[in-house]
Amino acid sequence: MCAAVVFAQEEPDLSVQHGFVMIGADHAYDLNPYTANYSAEAQILTGLYEGLYSYDPKTLDPVPALAVDYKVSRNKKRWTFTIREGAKFSNGEAITAYSVRDSWLALLATDGAPYASLLDPVSGAEAFRLGRAKSDSVGIIARDERTLVVNLDMPAAHLQRILCHHAFSIVSNRKDVYSGAFVLQSNEKGKLVLEKNMNYWDAEHVYLPSVTIETSNDVKENAWKINTGRADWVSGMVETTSILNKNAVRIAAEYGTEYLFFSCKNEPWNNADFRNALIAAVPWAELRKNSLVQATTLVYPLAGYPAVEGLEDTSIEDAQDLMALAKKKAGMSDNKKLELTFGITGSERMKKEVELLKEAWEPLGVEVKVQTTPEERYLLSIPSWNADLFSYSWIGDFADPLAFLELFREGSTLNQSQWQNKDYNRLLKEAAETNSSVEHNRLLADAERILLDDGVVLPISHSVCLHVVNPATVGGWYTNALDIHPFKYIYFKEEASSVPNIVKR
Repeated sequence: MCAAVVFAQEEPDLSVQHGFVMIGADHAYDLNPYTANYSAEAQILTGLYEGLYSYDPKTLDPVPALAVDYKVSRNKKRWTFTIREGAKFSNGEAITAYSVRDSWLALLATDGAPYASLLDPVSGAEAFRLGRAKSDSVGIIARDERTLVVNLDMPAAHLQRILCHHAFSIVSNRKDVYSGAFVLQSNEKGKLVLEKNMNYWDAEHVYLPSVTIETSNDVKENAWKINTGRADWVSGMVETTSILNKNAVRIAAEYGTEYLFFSCKNEPWNNADFRNALIAAVPWAELRKNSLVQATTLVYPLAGYPAVEGLEDTSIEDAQDLMALAKKKAGMSDNKKLELTFGITGSERMKKEVELLKEAWEPLGVEVKVQTTPEERYLLSIPSWNADLFSYSWIGDFADPLAFLELFREGSTLNQSQWQNKDYNRLLKEAAETNSSVEHNRLLADAERILLDDGVVLPISHSVCLHVVNPATVGGWYTNALDIHPFKYIYFKEEASSVPNIVKR
């Protein structure tokens, strides 16, 4: 039998616990754990829902949640989980192995569920997800109320880490019923209120009676609220120069990357030769100059992950030679004009990217056209949008390079580019099957090299997160690479802020 280590923290003073207030950016939250795709939504969903494992708030290691134990067969293709006895939904109904099975099958059956393909190693999961088989053919079996058996077509050493993600939470088929530490009490414009779930299996160690999430892009107002104790945590949208307690300002790199990617459905941009001609002309220094942490590769470098040579060189002469060769191989005349459509939100940052690339690619005979959509609809529009280049920002959902490389695997629900490469897919499969972490990382690094060599992605920056939360008064909140801070672990250390009441609005 194999058991995970349970996260431990100091015992908070119960007499000083009260409602917690968080302020985030204006956002239309998708609170469906199957379809939600933003980190801001993940922060809320990890409070409302829970799966077999949750994230350790400091290390991001899997912490037992609704699973108390597991074992893996000798061939690594059968995982047997023991479900926590006495676990309940917020309405008092029991959470059992049948609940887990039904939740995962519902995820696989949900159209547009971005993370569903992460269950593809499960026998029959991909066929069921694509409508080619029935649910009873999927290798997710409830042997009894406390025993869940998962049969895999190939080993998946990273399965535990994947199961921390909110998409694999246990979800009731009843409305307004939750499996996590909190329940949604209200959801009005600009404010969500979560209340402690008294039926939660670990309610004794959930110290906040409620969490209020306010949304505001007013950076001065948000700074005023944190300074005066009207907010306990501001995420992102804050004027840091106005913060009185500089120790409360937390800036850190995330396990994420902002990049551009080619859609490979239209000619000639479905051809790597044409893509690489454009990439050779990209003015990388100018494109990345405002990035705090510049990115030359897709995968944020983790300890133990081999170095991958990134995209840095700019040469208009090389780009012109490559474009001429690509046209010749494709049977095009050398003076043929090409069109490329860049899909953007209309933000000033994206407009600047368009102008940089338009100027760089004009000498190659490429005319860059622009199509726009509102920011709140951007990600959802990409799959049906007939553009050739898109902007994307991705934060890994588990601490493994596969969290990035799954975005380009053939058959993945996360693959927006429609790029396909058999060698790439093979390397990802071999990496999933090996039990050696060194070999796992080596294979994934080889896969990333193929992705970069094929000219699919244009890395720009690694993500940086900004928060204001006072470590002297708030406990259980830790900086981590995924920028997820489960409300379950947060508590107050003292009743009042030590900042003098001298703040003027």
